[in-house]
Amino acid sequence: MFDTFTNRLEITGTLTTITALRISAGRSSEPIGSDLPVIKDALGNPLIPGSSFKGALRSRLESFLRGIVGNNRKLVANPAIEDEWSITSLEMRQLKTTYNNDEALTTEILKHTDLVSHLFGSPWIASKFQVRDLTVVAETWFGQYQERDGVAIDRDTETAANSKLYDFQVVPASTQFQFKAVVENAEAWELGLLMIGLHQFETEQIPLGGGRSRGLGVVKLDIENMTWIDVENNPKELLKYLETLVNDDRSDKSIYKDGKDFKEDWTHSLIHYLRQKIAQHSTESISSGG
Repeated sequence: MFDTFTNRLEITGTLTTITALRISAGRSSEPIGSDLPVIKDALGNPLIPGSSFKGALRSRLESFLRGIVGNNRKLVANPAIEDEWSITSLEMRQLKTTYNNDEALTTEILKHTDLVSHLFGSPWIASKFQVRDLTVVAETWFGQYQERDGVAIDRDTETAANSKLYDFQVVPASTQFQFKAVVENAEAWELGLLMIGLHQFETEQIPLGGGRSRGLGVVKLDIENMTWIDVENNPKELLKYLETLVNDDRSDKSIYKDGKDFKEDWTHSLIHYLRQKIAQHSTESISSGG
């Protein structure tokens, strides 16, 4: 799956905060300052970890798939609970005992891996989707964080609990961050899954960070470029691609294609793949008497 280069999708764009954003770095130990500062880079500028973006995207896609295929852990796993992984540690040991050939073992692992993990990775399979930390766009950042007050509520009296007042930092609305992501060696259906997830960010439907019940974390992704490279297992095409890399020349449109032209095809591939999986598991359920 990863030992031979076949394709690459490069995505760049801008993520804009529609409302204030709070991605906390944890409780501060500073004597003066916010109780809950936001994550910053080495220069003190706000930063959105790529893992935060990727985690929110993964969670949304898993919720969509559960609505389609139900709570079948072999199709949609729960990364937070090992017993709900598509392959538990015990099952992995059993597979390794049964299949002592690496190729056969890999095939069997992929067969039992849930849909989202094929793209996002799991403890037993590497991720095909990489998101860089999102750095602030200098022209939209004026070095000013906002301070907000918070208070814990006593559930019995429905009033402020004693000594539970705190403050936290947020990044102001209209701040922009650079977005860069890469997908390598992905199947068409996996790219379709990614397109649906990114569309949720494009339409402001996936919030980021904390305080979402307060209205914080609404963001909008604007994808500027989607560069698609598919050498189609053709050595000559791969050689052409390597030559353009060395020369830093992306003018060859036979190599560098606009990924936006393939979004509909990738989405159709996903729908077709899901229908196959649903039919397959329905047949297996009937056969097993489930």
